[in-house]
This record gives sequence, C-alpha cells and structure tokens, in this order.
Amino acid sequence: MRITGGNARGIPLRVPKGDATRPAMDRLRQSIFSSLGALVVDVRFVDLFAGSGSYGLEAWSRGAVRGVFVEQGREALECLRTNLAAVAKSLRADERACTVSKADALTWTPPDGARAGLVFCDPPYAMIAENASRIFAQFDRLLLPGREGLAVFEMPGELQLVEPGWECVKRLGGGDARAATACFYRRVAVA
Repeated sequence: MRITGGNARGIPLRVPKGDATRPAMDRLRQSIFSSLGALVVDVRFVDLFAGSGSYGLEAWSRGAVRGVFVEQGREALECLRTNLAAVAKSLRADERACTVSKADALTWTPPDGARAGLVFCDPPYAMIAENASRIFAQFDRLLLPGREGLAVFEMPGELQLVEPGWECVKRLGGGDARAATACFYRRVAVA
C-alpha cells in the first residue's frame, strides 16, 4: 500500500498484521481523490476508524492543511504514527499539522470544537448496518454546517445506505456487490 498522489506520492504505508484492520485499497483511494480533486486543497479533515491512516494521509499529501486521525486499535495506532512520520518527512511538513486521537470513532469530539470540510469513514464492515444512524450523527457533528462538508464513507458494495437529511451525491467502485464502494454524502439542501 502506498500514497497514490500528491507531494508524498509513492511513500509506502505500514498496515497492521492480521484481519483486524482492512486497509483502503490503492485503486479505490485513487478514484476517490481523483473525484475530490481541488476539494482537498486547504481543507481540514477527520479520518474516522483511521486504521493505517491511508485516507487522511492521502488527503494531506494532496494539499489538506490539517487533520485528525481517530483510531482505538493499538497495532493500528502504531502503524498510523509510523506512517504519519514518513509522510511528514516526505512533505517536509510539521507532523503536528495532523493529530492522532485514540478514541471510539462514534463518540469522539474534537477538543477544539473545530469542524472539518471532509470526513473519511472506513469502519469495520460488520458494524455499519446496526450503527449507520450513529455514523451519520457523527458526520453531522464533525462536518462544516450546511452543504459545505462532505463525508466519504467506504462500505461493502451491496450496501445502499439512505439516511434522512443526507444524500449520496457520488458512488465509486464496487462493480461487484462484494467489492468496496465509496459513497460521498452531503446534507440535503433545505429549501
């Protein structure tokens, strides 16, 4: 696994051993960031269920200015911190622009209360269906108000999540129902 674009392109990312963490595949990540384009530049992000940090680190490589990684697994946190240091070195950037928070992604709140322009969410697939409403509530707490914020939610291809107040504005990947899909969610416009 590597950073697929931006100024840290090609930097390899460490991933925890075993199947407790399922890293975002390079191809899907590349499609997501190609679709996001300039929306990543100068944005603040939150990477929920961060694992190795691939989504947030990719955003930082492509021009995001600040970010938070939320993860609670010990091995994943070790890999994430190693990956953060490697990407910071490649970018010649201060590692402190991105912080790592050991916390439950469903209940975490930013200590400074600041909201993000992008939230990446790649939870364990088995917990999505029963926690979908909690995940969308977390998006609501973390994203900029109105339609400014965008949530990028990775899930199994067979899932079709419809949540009141939210619309899927783009769906990528998952040509087959078992493959990963990324849905871009925005709040529904209030008339």
